[in-house]
Amino acid sequence: MDKIRMEILGLSTSPSSGGAYALILHEVDGSRRLPIIIGAYEAQAIALELEHIKPPRPMTHDLLKQMVEAFDATVSHIWINDLREGTFFSAIIMDGSMGETTVDARPSDAIALAIRFEAPIFVASTVLNDAGISQDPDASKDKTEEGSEKNADAGSPANQEKPDVENIQTRLELLQNNLIAAIQAEDYELAARLRDEIQRLKG
Repeated sequence: MDKIRMEILGLSTSPSSGGAYALILHEVDGSRRLPIIIGAYEAQAIALELEHIKPPRPMTHDLLKQMVEAFDATVSHIWINDLREGTFFSAIIMDGSMGETTVDARPSDAIALAIRFEAPIFVASTVLNDAGISQDPDASKDKTEEGSEKNADAGSPANQEKPDVENIQTRLELLQNNLIAAIQAEDYELAARLRDEIQRLKG
């Protein structure tokens, strides 16, 4: 399975997010972005390290870093390797005296630890293909035009026999247009929800 190098672009939130944040990763050698919804505490842990702010006492992820180092190990990289039913899965890969060790973790915790070790972040190509959001305006335009062409053909007899398919296609087109607008407005929390709904309908 191919691993694609990603970097942290930033954190995004909106009044309707209910206290959640969207952690935005962007493709190092491409134009795709991957929004991952995380909690406020995990967002704070990531933001503090990104801003090089040291709290007076170690936070949970600082403590984890100290424990890993106490066993003469380091985090070599983290890997977001799966997406199942809207939930991302990831692994922390550590190198130490015992060799390479892989530990299952939530992406938010894995990333919070990775930035403390200055370790690279990777995403499986299958995950990025399914959940990534393209920043290429031409690609978005192509998707919209493709949806419009399919909708224009809905009047043919073959399509009239499948009204449910027509309704799904119309909703997909609307969701794709809203997704483009959300990306342009940099509302990644909304974009993530729209992306998940599009994937559900396509599934």
